[in-house]
Formats: sequence, structure tokens, C-alpha cells
Amino acid sequence: MSLSTDAGQFDADASRSTNPAGGRRFLFGLLVFASWLAMMALAIAALAPGGYGALDIAILVLVGFYLPWSLLNFWNALIGFVIMRLARDPLALTCPPAATVSHDQPITADTAILMCIRNEDSERVFRNIALMLDDLVRAGAGAHFALHVLSDTNRADVARAEEAAFAGLRVRFEGRVKALDYRRRATNPGFKAGNIREFCERRGHETEFALVLDADSFMAADRILRMVRIAQSDPKLGILQSLTVGLPSASPLARLFQFGMRLGMRSYTLGSAWWHADCGPYWGHNALIRLAPFTRHCHLPALPGQGPLGGDIMSHDQVEAVLMRRAGYDVRVVPEEGGSYEENPPTLIEFIRRDMRWCLGNTQYLKLVGLPGIRPTSRFQLVVAVVMFAASPAFIAMWLLALLAAHVAAPGEAWLAAGPALGLVALLFVTMFAPKIMSALDVLARPAARAGFGGTAAFLGGLLTETVFSLLLTPISALSHTMMLVAVACGRTVGWTAQVRDAHAVPWREAAARFWPHTLLGAVAGLGLWTLSPWAFLFATPLFLGLLLAIPLTVLTSSPAFGRFMVRTGWCRIPEEVATPAELDGLQLPALAIAKAKP
Repeated sequence: MSLSTDAGQFDADASRSTNPAGGRRFLFGLLVFASWLAMMALAIAALAPGGYGALDIAILVLVGFYLPWSLLNFWNALIGFVIMRLARDPLALTCPPAATVSHDQPITADTAILMCIRNEDSERVFRNIALMLDDLVRAGAGAHFALHVLSDTNRADVARAEEAAFAGLRVRFEGRVKALDYRRRATNPGFKAGNIREFCERRGHETEFALVLDADSFMAADRILRMVRIAQSDPKLGILQSLTVGLPSASPLARLFQFGMRLGMRSYTLGSAWWHADCGPYWGHNALIRLAPFTRHCHLPALPGQGPLGGDIMSHDQVEAVLMRRAGYDVRVVPEEGGSYEENPPTLIEFIRRDMRWCLGNTQYLKLVGLPGIRPTSRFQLVVAVVMFAASPAFIAMWLLALLAAHVAAPGEAWLAAGPALGLVALLFVTMFAPKIMSALDVLARPAARAGFGGTAAFLGGLLTETVFSLLLTPISALSHTMMLVAVACGRTVGWTAQVRDAHAVPWREAAARFWPHTLLGAVAGLGLWTLSPWAFLFATPLFLGLLLAIPLTVLTSSPAFGRFMVRTGWCRIPEEVATPAELDGLQLPALAIAKAKP
């Protein structure tokens, strides 16, 4: 089916739900727009001295473009915080099907577990699969689950290891689960989405649901069964996304990142689920999909044109969510933690490499925002997915133009009103970090939540460290996104290769080769600011300092010794390290082993 298929050709049997979220979406949009106007008024006041020249107008345009992204963060987080603190039943407000389903409802539907891999560590992948299958069998549900390993591996040695590991898995679980299947494609048209598409066409009719997993995914049986029960209870539910959290890690970078994400996702997901409602997100893994409508309506043909924005759709997940919603089925996220895990990149180089793939994939949505028949909220989500990366060049250009404006101002001339300018910068950082701020306030208000992070002192120490790290990381990511978008505009693309998932040290030479442009820009910006005035230097420290320190930050946050020190001291500890869930015992996670071995 073409992406441009007319809405009238969609599934006539799909139950069309009423839309109780219309008022919420209107209110949310009103809040974002009103706060955008207020902050633009502050920006106008900040630039008022000396009148408005071409540079001032350009800065205002960039501020106006950048603000919506940060304001979405703020209002999602604030709404999520209100729900966390005041709602008797947060799920009833954010995911009604999850609020009513019984934990002992019989499992009647069959589910295909789709493990999507490409040139991965076979021992780790199949060990994790075996643990999940064992968990499901112990829960008495093995007969309702079929495993399908969908491989796009193109390395002969890895393919042989996969085949051997699967043979062992078959011996172990034959007759204990519904089915076991391993399939490897010689070529990978459509990437992961293409492999799933081929599964749907070959064997999608055999089960009602599919649980989509990435190579680094791990889910407990309790979480899987809960998702199946939710989907069973609501026949109009097309995609159900779980809230994933990072597995305990001994990598300093991963520890810092997942500590922040643990906080940020908590309030942000609750708030966004409140108004997204039945137009929720799909992140491409750790999610349950209803196979019949997915097969019928979510086919992704190649995009027209040549170059990086043409061809196969790389960031397939959000497009599939949009198409599922267009077909009349709900797409929802269950905003509750527990039992759904993923691994985070172990080094800053791997983190940026993953970001670059997402940046390119999301930029392809420029060709999809005009799809006919999609819901307004879905169209908005596609725009936001583009803006989340396009805002980075605006962020960089905004600061550089401000530096230029200060440089060309006449000696002694006040080109910036200090009060409004400081207020605007402060509000920008508050809105940017609002999800973490709101979740941190909620944790501090709950003794059990504080204990889950190792106590108040440990939590505050981790929060302070992660905040400093995020301030340094923001300009590094922004410049990387900007460089990627410039490369896309010049017709360059990036490959979709297997990630390096194991913690490892990054040599200084490799870090310098990757981040010398960041260091150079940081040095030039810092020197330029210092020559203008110490006040300007301090004012812009959050921008240039992260760029200047990109290389040593990469080396430090990849150091195995520093990672072991962080684990032993409980630095940036997450709840799974304080009270380890039983399902993680078999994963042989280095962070848990180090923590248990500490004196």
C-alpha cells in the first residue's frame, strides 16, 4: 500500500474511538503558544538597546524557532509532575486500557517475539533471548509465544555464530514455546523495517501480536504478559509502547546518560501521554503491535528522490505509528517503569554516532509531513521529530550571532539589556532541563523513591553530576547535529552499522579525530568572548566550555577505571542497582558484579 493511499481505503472494521483528548491538546497548544509569546517578549526587550538591526532580527527569528522545542519539554514535564503528585490513578489519565486490565486475566492471544539483529554479539543476544523465554515458560505462557530471530547480518563469522546459538536455543526450547524460527537475509532492503515487513508477509498471520525487540532489548515476563493483557482487552489498540529504562552499566557515559534519562523520561512521558492519548509514540522496540492492521496499513515504500533523504525510511517507527493511527487504531504508551530495558551507548563517540543516524532518519520526515489522511496530532509529531534536530543549528547560530552582535557594537554602547537577557537565558535552561527538574522534585518528595537511588545524598550527588554533564553535552550534540544537517544538505549520508555496546576506553587520538571541530569552535568562541568582556565570557560559558572539553570528556567518560569507581561509590546509581529485580540476575551485567564485589 502506498503512503499516499486515500483515507477511505483503510480498515472499515477498525473501531473508531471518540477523542477525549481534543480539549487537552487545545489547552496544551495554548500553554505552549502563550509561553512562547512571553519569552519572545523577553527576547525583544533584551535586544531593545540601540534599536533592532539585521543581526537583532536574525537573533529573534532563531530564538522564535528554537523556543517551541524547549517549551514542549517544559509543559510535558510540568503536566507530568502534576499527574505524579496529584492524580489518584495516573494510568487512567494517560493510558486507560492499562488502568483497567486485571493482572490475572488469561492469556488467550499468541504473540511473536521479533528479535531484530545485525552483526551483533551472538552469545549476548541469545543468552538474553533464553532468559526471556525461560521467564515466559515459568509463567505458564510459553505456548502462546513464538520466537522469530530476524537477522540482517552480513558477516560470515557472525552468521555462523548466530546459527550455532540458535541451534542450541532450539534444543532447549523445542516444545516449550509455540514456535522457534531463525531467518537471515542475504541483503537488507528497508533495513530493520524491511525485515519485519518480510516477516509480516510470510508469517504474520500466525499470531495476533508481535513484540518487537532490538538486540539490546530485555523484557521481563511480567511486563510482556501485562502488555499482552492490555492489548487483548482493547481491540482497537494497534501499537502499545512500553517505557524502557537503561540497564545498569559500568560505562561512565552510560551511567550519566541513563541517570538523566531515568529522571527525564518519567515526567515527560506522563505529560505527553496525557495529551497524545491515542496518538502516542512508537520507539521501534520493546513494543507490542497488532499484526493484522500493521501488515495491512504500515508498509513503508521507498521515498522518492536520490541522496540521503530518498530511498528507504531509516527512522521507521514514528511513521508506522502515524499510519497505524490513520487506519483507525490507537497508538499508546504505558508510562510506568519496570520490566522493560535497553542498553545505552558506552562512549560519547557511540552516543553521537547513534544521534547522527536518528538525525538523518528524522530529517526524512520532511517528505512525509504532507501525508494525506493522517491525524493533526500525528502530523505535529512528524514536525516535532524534525525540529528536535533542526533546533540544533538554530541554537548554535543564535549564540554565534549574539557574539557577532556584541563584537560589532560600538565601544561603550549597550546592545543588550542585561536583566531581560539573563532572564531569557535562565528560562531557556529551565525549559530545556524541565523533565529532569520535575522528576527530581518528585523523587525528593518520596522517601521510597529517594531510597531507590541510594538515599538523598547519593541522589543529589548524581543529580548534580548529571546536570553538569548535560550542560557540557548540549553544545557538543548541537554542533554534531548541525554538522550532520549540513552534510545532508550537501548530499552525504551515514551508514546504519552495528553499535559497539561493550564498555571500552576511547584513546585520545580517536577522541581528537572525532571532536577536533568542536574543540576548535569552543576555543575560538571562548577567546572571542574573553576579548569582548569577562561578563560576556561568563554569560556564554555553558556554550563554549562543553565544546572546548569535548575531547577530554570523551576520554574520561569512556574510562573503565572511572566507571568501576562510579559503580563502587554508587555515583549516578539507578534503582536496579539498589534493589536488583530477579529478571536481571542472569544477564551477567558488569555493573552489578562490581557493586556486589565492592568491600
